[in-house]
Amino acid sequence: MQTPPVDSPPAPPQPRTALRVTWVLTVCSVLLLTLVAVEWGPLVRLDEDIAATTHRWAVEEGGVTRAMRILTDWVWDTWTMRLLCAVVVLWLWWRRADRWTAVWLGVTCLLGSLLQQALKAAVDRPRPVWPDPVDSAHYAAFPSGHAMTATFVCGLLVWLLHHYDAGRTLRRAGLAVAAVSVAGVGVTRVWLGVHWATDVLGGWLLGALVVALAVLVHRRRHP
Repeated sequence: MQTPPVDSPPAPPQPRTALRVTWVLTVCSVLLLTLVAVEWGPLVRLDEDIAATTHRWAVEEGGVTRAMRILTDWVWDTWTMRLLCAVVVLWLWWRRADRWTAVWLGVTCLLGSLLQQALKAAVDRPRPVWPDPVDSAHYAAFPSGHAMTATFVCGLLVWLLHHYDAGRTLRRAGLAVAAVSVAGVGVTRVWLGVHWATDVLGGWLLGALVVALAVLVHRRRHP
């Protein structure tokens, strides 16, 4: 008698892969943080060259610069991202009744913001200074708060779409919006002359590290 075929179950998450990604992000983040803190010459010169070029473009292209200011001050602002996170937390709590994940998301975003501020205070890197600035910003430069916040908020929301098995179209749209937002906010900060390029790179790396650590925690709670 022939045994009927049985569909194989879906492959479980690969914790080793997640751990490797987390370690790679950790090493890269610590390395960049160290080079910025010790003011490594080649890195400083690269930052200055990029900043000088983009600032010249920003002064010459007034229309583009105005659009960049709208995007960075309203669309991709850190408080816009935090508000988006708060809306999703409420949706998870009331509509999905997944209160553990709601708390997990809220706490992760809070800790990510606190880490960002702590690193700014510890590194205390000066921002670029221009005789003809096109925008202004306060506090220390490294890491870029806009880039880091956009990275961990968008990264967490994209992961939640996969976690709840959203439709393929919605997942792809979410990934596209997240990629444009994370990349775009980094470009605006350098273009407007309020951050060095490595501030943005550090924000991206640290934001991705926050997402990786948060996903590991969530998987331990919901394997």
